Amino acid sequence: MEKLALLTLIIFSSLCSLISSVNNVPAIFTFGDSIFDAGNNHFNKNCTAQADFPPYGSSFFHHPTGRFTNGRTVADFISQFIGIELQKPYLEVHIAVTNGSRKDYPKNGLNFASAGSGVLQETNKDWGVTSIQDQLKQFKALVKQNKIDKTLVETSLFLFESGSNDIFSYFASFGPPTLSPDAYVQAMLTEVSKLIEEIYSLGARRIALFSLGPVGCVPARALLPDAPVESCYGEMNVMAESYNKGLESLVNDVARKYPGGVAVYGDVYDLVQRFRAIPSRYGFSDVSTACCGNGTLGGLLQCGEKGYKICNNPKAFLFWDYFHPTEHAYKIISKALWAGKSSSIRPVNLKTLVNITFSQV
Repeated sequence: MEKLALLTLIIFSSLCSLISSVNNVPAIFTFGDSIFDAGNNHFNKNCTAQADFPPYGSSFFHHPTGRFTNGRTVADFISQFIGIELQKPYLEVHIAVTNGSRKDYPKNGLNFASAGSGVLQETNKDWGVTSIQDQLKQFKALVKQNKIDKTLVETSLFLFESGSNDIFSYFASFGPPTLSPDAYVQAMLTEVSKLIEEIYSLGARRIALFSLGPVGCVPARALLPDAPVESCYGEMNVMAESYNKGLESLVNDVARKYPGGVAVYGDVYDLVQRFRAIPSRYGFSDVSTACCGNGTLGGLLQCGEKGYKICNNPKAFLFWDYFHPTEHAYKIISKALWAGKSSSIRPVNLKTLVNITFSQV
């Protein structure tokens, strides 16, 4: 693994040189699920996966934005670190452009993420979510129709995180699964590989893939039959780790397969496990239960639904609701991804990635 990382760095160095300004990246394009969703589902009236009601958004925006946390997400923090405005949900902008209330698409990027979606197109399809494949179609249409400038695409940062809903669905399905865990994970990775190939062909050159966190530790595991509540669901975490290992392999292949492309792997799984191992070091007093929800682990009821309870200090909690981290957790994760060491993100961190200028694009 060390030799492969060194080889990737050598190839990386031959493609780009470092400069002192982060102005090389004017925009971010984001694909994924509820970890990144900035409100797309709110504008999709056929979608039942929603966070467009209080107390979501209460700690930063002071009103619901459709984000599945109490404030900003990792994509928001990275935007702020770069110094650009937060990206709007694609559907919000698309509706405005279509009805004439907005002239064109923004120059700081777009957020295509849809809560509840997975890398497999069938995951939570009955919820009306926008799959990764459809998110990609939305982006591709804008590029092909010249509604997003090709130069903007080539200089932008692309963020991707998805897969936890696929794994959760694997364990929540009725009856025996049709695929083995290994085959299921491989099917997931095949879809991610297609995504990388497609966005590269459309001009993407800076690509960041973020691992899943320990899915088996979310409070919502209490909803699953036979899931442990005194400890994490080990089988789920094994699948998440297998998927994450495959993601890192895809990242390591980018420099070889796609000339001029640079990809990084953000090890969110390891970061969250550090939070759980030594909570006090990161300001947490509770890394097991949801700040907002109800029932076992606060994981049996979505935050904001009738009967929910909320903690007094969200910053002390790893989990905001039954699936998602608090803004405080996202902030720590974002800082590690932005300027952290190779234990958190590799082969280089996001600050280095956005500071490069390509000799060939």
